Amino acid sequence: MFDAIVFAGGGNRCYWQGGFYEAAAERLGLHPKLVVGASAGAFAATYSLLGLGPEVRRSVIGACGTHLKNFDFAAWRRGKPLCPVGPMYQELLDATVSTATLARINALTDFRIAYSRLPGRLSPKLGAALGIGAYQLEKRLFHPVHPRFGRALGFRGEFVSTRDLTDPKLMREALIASGGIPPFMPVTLIGGVPAFDGGLVDNVPVEPLLPVEAQDGQTLVLLTRRYASVPKVANRTYVQPSQKIEVSQFDITNPDGIRKAFELGLKDGDVFARSLGR
Repeated sequence: MFDAIVFAGGGNRCYWQGGFYEAAAERLGLHPKLVVGASAGAFAATYSLLGLGPEVRRSVIGACGTHLKNFDFAAWRRGKPLCPVGPMYQELLDATVSTATLARINALTDFRIAYSRLPGRLSPKLGAALGIGAYQLEKRLFHPVHPRFGRALGFRGEFVSTRDLTDPKLMREALIASGGIPPFMPVTLIGGVPAFDGGLVDNVPVEPLLPVEAQDGQTLVLLTRRYASVPKVANRTYVQPSQKIEVSQFDITNPDGIRKAFELGLKDGDVFARSLGR
């Protein structure tokens, strides 16, 4: 039914996408030839394509809780990361992305992971701070589905296809880079150059869809925010959560919020499938 699917970024909100895909994929007969993901949406695409959603959620919800801190200054003073979410995400990727799973994904689809490059000679920390500041400002002021400030500042979007990756370690690095916002995530090198969150250019990376749509292919875009309006594009369907997802992007203290995001996705996926007669 849909030839290509985009998983937008959004941190913990992306568990909504996992629920949506779980509820709708089989009923809609989803076998996309192309899948694109940005930031945590790229990981949501990974476990959704592999059918590993239940295992991933059990692991994440079981690991998160009020016993943790989003900013652990005591650990930081001991030389450990300020934000525990980064190491936790790395462990999750290590447990999920193996040689076998990379081969399975590549047999299923052309999966492309979005990340951003910094403008000019900005340092990684300064560049990332500038990018996320511009992104948050634009979202608060104008609420666009596709932001423009990042490109105007000189950030460049790039995509890597997992079919070009020969080692699961490279896929894990691409996924980390795609969600790379210091201090939450470590700075990661792709091709020897620092790469950052794909959302610094566009949190909803639709550029790879254009050739598919030009050939009258049907595409589906899974958002993670509520928007007053979405673009009208021929052959493209945008789907957004039916209500605001009440969990912060990098919050590891709120497992109930993650569970509710998933449950809302299940509900919305069911409604969407029913609306298409499935």
